[in-house]
Amino acid sequence: MSEQVPVDQTAAAIAPEKRDGVEVADKPVEAPAAIVASIEPTAATEEPVKDVVAAPTATTEPEVAKPEAAKPDEPKVEKPAYLSKTPALAELFDRLPTILAQTGHNEMWGVNLKDSNDIPTVNVLIKFLRANECNAQAAETQLTKALQWRKEVNPLALAESARFSTAKYGGLGYLTTFEENGRPLVFTWNIYGAVKDITATFSDTDEFVQWRAALMELAVQDLKMQDATEVIDYDGEDPYQMIQVHDYMNVKFFRMDPSVRAATKKVIEVFATAYPELLREKFFVNVPAIMGWMFTAMKYVLSRNTTRKFHPITNGVNLAREFSPSIAEKIPKSYGGKGPELAENARFIPLTEDKVAVSDTGKSAEVPTAAAVPITADSPKEQTTLMEGNSKAEVVKESQDEAAKGAAQEPTKADFPNAESLKEDPAKDGAQ
Repeated sequence: MSEQVPVDQTAAAIAPEKRDGVEVADKPVEAPAAIVASIEPTAATEEPVKDVVAAPTATTEPEVAKPEAAKPDEPKVEKPAYLSKTPALAELFDRLPTILAQTGHNEMWGVNLKDSNDIPTVNVLIKFLRANECNAQAAETQLTKALQWRKEVNPLALAESARFSTAKYGGLGYLTTFEENGRPLVFTWNIYGAVKDITATFSDTDEFVQWRAALMELAVQDLKMQDATEVIDYDGEDPYQMIQVHDYMNVKFFRMDPSVRAATKKVIEVFATAYPELLREKFFVNVPAIMGWMFTAMKYVLSRNTTRKFHPITNGVNLAREFSPSIAEKIPKSYGGKGPELAENARFIPLTEDKVAVSDTGKSAEVPTAAAVPITADSPKEQTTLMEGNSKAEVVKESQDEAAKGAAQEPTKADFPNAESLKEDPAKDGAQ
């Protein structure tokens, strides 16, 4: 036990020496060994520092694990309004990567399909959805088939290559594009009376369908869907649609030839699948009077959504009356406008000059009546007949004669206000 030193002796031992009242620290003052021993551990009792654990004092509180700081909520990614408004569209976009992987093709009407942030892609999918009455699964099936067909046929290349015979297809199809309210108004013209030889033109069904698809591709390109900057309103107007004019001047309506029947069926099948929701209105011009009355009757017995886009006109010179003055004056003269004739100014599929033998039968083109391929209220694809005709040697002359006699007063779109006041039909209507 260490010797206990009185406090007063300890203080005296460590007090500095004073001289004349002033502290002098000119020599070190050694503390007695007893004091040192009482405040420093000896070698025998010293423990390694690493083994020394400080005992908690009475005021030390046990450590409590602090909860992790709460992470801030991740910002919610809001869907574009067009996806929120039409859930089926969002569902179709969810399936799009699978569709593209399955088909190995992503081009549709000149648009490279991407995602829901790409406006041209959105518009393409809206068209397929409209064509299937907002059924995402049905739209997926149709889109898949359309992409597969485009991959196999490559219609974009068909529209640019001169692989079609002038003898077979010369004068049968034209394209004109005018401007209306800052947007292109695209017309395709099918001149069925220009068929020179029904057998030569329709015997190769696949080739005929490819020629029709090539003309259609030219028209779609002029719609400029790939440059779209605004999304189509699913329930609103669609600016990416075209006008079709089917001219039956000099066509005889007889029993349908088997080759025409086969071509008709094939075109309907392909176009209804590959070109949905591209038709704005279709005009049947220079049809016989009895056919005009039949089309008029259809407006009362068939679905308005099916027939509201069909406009039969007995005399072709009355076609221009169906459009605004700014468009009417650009319509070809033979159709009541002031513009140049189609053969003079319109575009057409590049053709190659070759010789196609005329059939030995020398028969006139035989085309189906409207009853040959029925148009029913249950036919959302607008399965119109592909009526082809015979020689059109005197078409222009006959048109001028008709105009000189005075244009027959045809019913216009205004005569059927109920049909025109309907909201845009979401049913299928492949432009044929």
